[in-house]
Amino acid sequence: MGTYIARRLLQAAGLLSAMVVFGFHVFPIYYTAVQAVRPLSEYARGQIDQPIPLQYATWLGKFLTGDWGYSLVSHRPVLGLVAERLPNTILLMGTVFVVVVLLTIPIGALTAVRQYSLFDHVTTGATFAFLSTPTFWLGLLLIIVFGLELRWLPLGGMRTPGGSGVDLVDSARHLVLPVATIALVQLGSRVRYLRASMLETINQDYMRTARAKGLGEPAIVIGHALKNASIPLVTILALDLPELFAGALVTEQIFGWPGMGRLFWDSATRFDYPVLMGILAVTSTLIVLANLFADVVYAYLDPRIRYS
Repeated sequence: MGTYIARRLLQAAGLLSAMVVFGFHVFPIYYTAVQAVRPLSEYARGQIDQPIPLQYATWLGKFLTGDWGYSLVSHRPVLGLVAERLPNTILLMGTVFVVVVLLTIPIGALTAVRQYSLFDHVTTGATFAFLSTPTFWLGLLLIIVFGLELRWLPLGGMRTPGGSGVDLVDSARHLVLPVATIALVQLGSRVRYLRASMLETINQDYMRTARAKGLGEPAIVIGHALKNASIPLVTILALDLPELFAGALVTEQIFGWPGMGRLFWDSATRFDYPVLMGILAVTSTLIVLANLFADVVYAYLDPRIRYS
């Protein structure tokens, strides 16, 4: 197991370095094209006119010590901007993650156990519908129905303007629509993955052996089928972890949620290279670590993977 993890760590380090170096090649080219339309200030040019290897070495040394540079627009520290938006994104995407996991496991397992039942047909149709729905359209639809027509929920933001102190009920009401928008779209693919894997697992020989031993159906489904069928779901959920920090660009824009996704969009439209580079580095690191986490969980769930 230790050798397997060490090998994956070396691969992850190489991949992360390649992703960051690629960013240093892309962003200066992007800035060169931008200068033809919008001339950059002396402050901005001073940060991007150096040779790329020197930029990378300087940036990496400062990044590892917490100096992520300064925004070309607001001249504020990039680390401060990220720290300001990160809790908001963790609140939104963490809630989405928990909701999706809590709904995926029982729904996916039940649709497989009750294959071709009314519940299976309704769930399959609903998951396909949400999976095919653009996030921006679903978000706007929820705003129109529950915000404008029924007036049950606020239209956007994190809290009601003018409120004093921390109002958990008000914050929860503002969370409902953006969480529902993201969770409904994600739920479709997660349920489909788990259902397909469960259908393959419940017909295996060891399942028939467990039934022959007299084990109850709930114990067989939860203790045997679900564990062995969860590997594809682990892949998807592990790749969802970086979204806890990266945010949801489209949804945050629609609902005016001040998170990392909105920060990335604002920085891209303002050509704020240092902020974009900081977000790219953080997101790339989290994606690589999420893949590494998935590999380790694979090795735990299926020991044969350690020797592949």
